[in-house]
Amino acid sequence: FGAQNLVRDIITGFFIIFEDQFSVGDFVRISGIEGFVEEIGLRTSKIKSWTGELHIIPNGAITQVTNYSIHNSIAVVDVSIAYEEDIDQAEKVIAELLEELPEKYEMLVSVPELLGVHNLAASDVQIRIIAETYPMEHWAIGRAIRKEVKNRLDEKGIEIPFPRLVMYSRHEQESQKNV
Repeated sequence: FGAQNLVRDIITGFFIIFEDQFSVGDFVRISGIEGFVEEIGLRTSKIKSWTGELHIIPNGAITQVTNYSIHNSIAVVDVSIAYEEDIDQAEKVIAELLEELPEKYEMLVSVPELLGVHNLAASDVQIRIIAETYPMEHWAIGRAIRKEVKNRLDEKGIEIPFPRLVMYSRHEQESQKNV
């Protein structure tokens, strides 16, 4: 039985290398583990998570691989606007900002796209932005877009919401009825 596993690991390792499913340095998800490929051998593959753990996976146990390093990535950014704000004005301000970003961030493939109102939440209106980036740059670009949008909305006096709670007093309502 041990030889069977060894043979399966080696055959799978051969196909991983031959088919170029992933390479050293790629960011992958294998068996629920995400990280950078440190080493590919005939018997095992080593994946280092972004927090530093090194996972050694027998190649025969690899049944599905998601490789994030091959194609361009998409950054998805949701921006919250207070209900009291003019949504059309907020969208106009954000759209103008998005046009400027490719000059500032070379990781962007094209001008980010403002999709519009994505969700009506309890205390905010959420506007969605997507941006195509070079592989693995979507996290950094997402953070940059959030910062740029926040600063521009502050500049233009457009309020980002904060949780609100309105409380009514039963006694207050009763005293108002008696008046």
